[in-house]
Amino acid sequence: MLAIIDYGMGNLRSVYMAFRRLGVEAEVTSDPGVLAQAQAVVLPGVGAFGDAMGNLRSLGLVQPIREIIADDTPLIGICLGLQLLFESSVEMGTHRGLGVLPGRVRRFPNSLTVPHMGWNQIHQARPIPLWRGLPDHAYAYFVHSYYVEPDDASVIAATTDYGIDYASVVARGNLYGIQFHPEKSQTVGERILRNWLIECALLPQDAAWEAA
Repeated sequence: MLAIIDYGMGNLRSVYMAFRRLGVEAEVTSDPGVLAQAQAVVLPGVGAFGDAMGNLRSLGLVQPIREIIADDTPLIGICLGLQLLFESSVEMGTHRGLGVLPGRVRRFPNSLTVPHMGWNQIHQARPIPLWRGLPDHAYAYFVHSYYVEPDDASVIAATTDYGIDYASVVARGNLYGIQFHPEKSQTVGERILRNWLIECALLPQDAAWEAA
């Protein structure tokens, strides 16, 4: 079972429909018990970091999410969901994150137009299962004013250039975080989600995937 975490900050409908188009039904839930039983978990997010963490705390989801990741259950964070994996953010004050990955969330320099919105390239930093069948420097759709700055460079799986070169995808074991919106990134986003579902054993492998 695929679970999408509902904490009042996600673009839940579009994320849910992206998985449904790939043939996988997901349960949208804020129930820690359901999340604990899930085969894979999605942490989406749109909005302010501090509000998101406040909602996760009020719903009692902070520790369950940490335990899901510690148990090596596959989890993917999307957009704000990626940023929440880190220790802190400076968005509208300083806020503590889930602290699963060491590092922080910073705002783009004032010299740049924010939010960073539109199509930009994903430069693959190292091979991960999400890249199967995807060329390097593929384009995805971004909407964000803040970016992650990992302390551990080994978790960076892709970078994107927007005035600065920043981490747009991170990966550590069964944990992934992506800054762009795969549900809005057409065939590139669909391929990335499909690759993740295959890794999670929620979709079968096929000849095209094995050959990639």
